[in-house]
Amino acid sequence: MRSSYGYRSGSAAKFTDYHLWKALMTLDPATGIGRKRLSEELGIGEGSTRTLLSVLERNGCTFTNKTGIYLSEEGVKVRNRTIMDVAHLSLGDLTISDCDCAVRIPFAAKKIRYGKEETDAAIKSGAAGATTLVCTDGRVRFPGTEQPVDSGSEDILRRVFRLRADDVIIVGTARTPEAAEMGAVSVALALVGGIRFGPESGIMTGRSNDELVSMCFAVHELVGGLPVCAKRRNNLGIRIEDGMVIDNVYDGEALEEAIQTGRTVRKVAESGPYKGIRVICTPIDVDGTVIAAIGVVDMKELFSVHIR
Repeated sequence: MRSSYGYRSGSAAKFTDYHLWKALMTLDPATGIGRKRLSEELGIGEGSTRTLLSVLERNGCTFTNKTGIYLSEEGVKVRNRTIMDVAHLSLGDLTISDCDCAVRIPFAAKKIRYGKEETDAAIKSGAAGATTLVCTDGRVRFPGTEQPVDSGSEDILRRVFRLRADDVIIVGTARTPEAAEMGAVSVALALVGGIRFGPESGIMTGRSNDELVSMCFAVHELVGGLPVCAKRRNNLGIRIEDGMVIDNVYDGEALEEAIQTGRTVRKVAESGPYKGIRVICTPIDVDGTVIAAIGVVDMKELFSVHIR
């Protein structure tokens, strides 16, 4: 789930959607923080932190004065839209490493199959693994089965969280609390559609990511599960693979070309995660203004070339 969002000059600054979330949780409306200290809190370089802050500032989430960087009123709203609870705890034999971090995502059970996808995503984010649990029929269970967790683990989770039917719990595990948190939160952010910038209005105004994400999932289904990407003008892009949002800071060149030219772009990607693969991106035009672009990655063409 690692991704990069840099300037067109070729900046190599890297951060993930987790780091955006962590920054929103770390920054405060009343107490300023310096960039160096924030960089240490996020665990990324100062160059990456500078780029991340430019994203937050461009979306009205932060302001800076002589005493430091502050979370703005809009930043508080963005933070509050990411509805999930996070807690560091210990679940013993339920997990496989030293430190555990659990995240509760309300009413997300329908998005879970068997939990393997979430485990794989957590490992990609740097955790040693993850355990996915769902709340059904009054118990905390392993997804895809009727098997409940042991009563001791369930008691711990119920003491920490106010659990309700159809809640999902992602427990990231790693050798450090930071890595466990990154794994669990990264998976949770993918399930909720990532960090949501802008007012809660529709895509027709070009200001909300919610309907764009829904559109991407619909296209993802229509094209038989091929990777789908999308980007709104002057905002972050997303990538969807295997039924999950795996990247919320995507900046695909073909998407940007479709937005800037207002025309459908068919090309072989020259960089990024789909380098060497054919992509097709088309602009979304509202009343004569291109507000976004959506694209499909033709992985089937790649496979057919290998077969021949």
